[in-house]
Amino acid sequence: MSEQPAAVLRQLFQRAVEVADPMKSLAAFLPEKPDGRVVVVGAGKASARMAEAVEDVWGPCEGLVITRYGYGRPCQGVEIVEAAHPVPDEAGLAATRRMLDLVGSLEDNDFVLALISGGASALLIAPAGEISLSEKQDVNQKLLNSGAPIGQMNTVRKHLSAVKGGQLAAAASPARMLALLLSDVPGDDPAEIGSGPTVGDASRSEDAKAILEQWGIAVPVSVQDVLNGNTGVLSPQSEALSEVTNTIFAAPSQSLEAAREMAQDAGCDVEILGDALEGEARDVAQTHADLALERKRRRSGSDRPLLLLSGGELTVTRKGNGVGGPNAEYALALALALQGTKDIHAIACDTDGVDGAAEVAGAVIGPDTLAKAEAAGVSAADALADNDAHTFFEKIYDQVVTGPTLTNVNDFRAIWVG
Repeated sequence: MSEQPAAVLRQLFQRAVEVADPMKSLAAFLPEKPDGRVVVVGAGKASARMAEAVEDVWGPCEGLVITRYGYGRPCQGVEIVEAAHPVPDEAGLAATRRMLDLVGSLEDNDFVLALISGGASALLIAPAGEISLSEKQDVNQKLLNSGAPIGQMNTVRKHLSAVKGGQLAAAASPARMLALLLSDVPGDDPAEIGSGPTVGDASRSEDAKAILEQWGIAVPVSVQDVLNGNTGVLSPQSEALSEVTNTIFAAPSQSLEAAREMAQDAGCDVEILGDALEGEARDVAQTHADLALERKRRRSGSDRPLLLLSGGELTVTRKGNGVGGPNAEYALALALALQGTKDIHAIACDTDGVDGAAEVAGAVIGPDTLAKAEAAGVSAADALADNDAHTFFEKIYDQVVTGPTLTNVNDFRAIWVG
């Protein structure tokens, strides 16, 4: 290989993002524009790009899409509203109410195209019952800090919402609906993407209460009242969902396969560890470090480099006060576990360009990471203890900063074993 490992790893990440770009992947799943009234709605970090791709084929459309601040796109007819993520805000609340009013005006010969991607859980915000926005924000932040898996977080979000768990689709009934989904969840379950606003869910409010108790999350009376009653989450068999078709048009597996092909063309052997990995970021990093070291011991100097690829969604149980995210924390823990082992490099990034709450996709590491940190006067161990991985990598100039990628198929990790 003529290029340095770090450059190859960055190119692999760029390829994974490129394949998931809705402008390249959505059109093949779009039917001919139906006759009659057509309304486009959506939410998520990729939703504005998805709307742009739709109008590239269908022309100007009526509709409303909510995306993250900085992720808007110029659309011909669809209105794009930017709001806060990962903790919702008033802009998201007002836009969601308008969206529910819009689809609530439809009739049985109308058609809805729903565009849902990761991030919709926070951007599509309509608290159930008497829950206030500030109370919903507080519960959401506590879930993010708890280390709970994304599936459990989404279960709670659904039962505290008037729009998730199939409720957006129910509001549009009796109109026909096609939901195009960009998966960012392990296992590609449509009910988990953006907390499933167009998909029914078999969970119960008792499940949400058990999750809050498991992670020690205290909630106000308004939340207790909602969970003690009948929430609006629809059963998958609900008649209100009978005119809904949910289709995943892009997923993490496609991005990993594209990276595999590129790595093989570049002269690497490739092993995919899975596209749906979950767990505590630092624990998965230790497992992957052990695996990389074992693979290195088995290889000879004449072997081609080996790439270990993986996707999914890792979590961080926040105990410190630093600035971090699961990908940067994984990279930091991996560097500590490898202790400067020669010829092992890695990248860990979120394909949406945002790792945690920071405007940073992730980081790269190599055999010199800890030496660079020592020269810069920063401690990798202290940074990990304080959940301060982004600050650590900023100081040694090994962050990966992409800006808005306009897509989201979750984590991308690659370990280069020479």
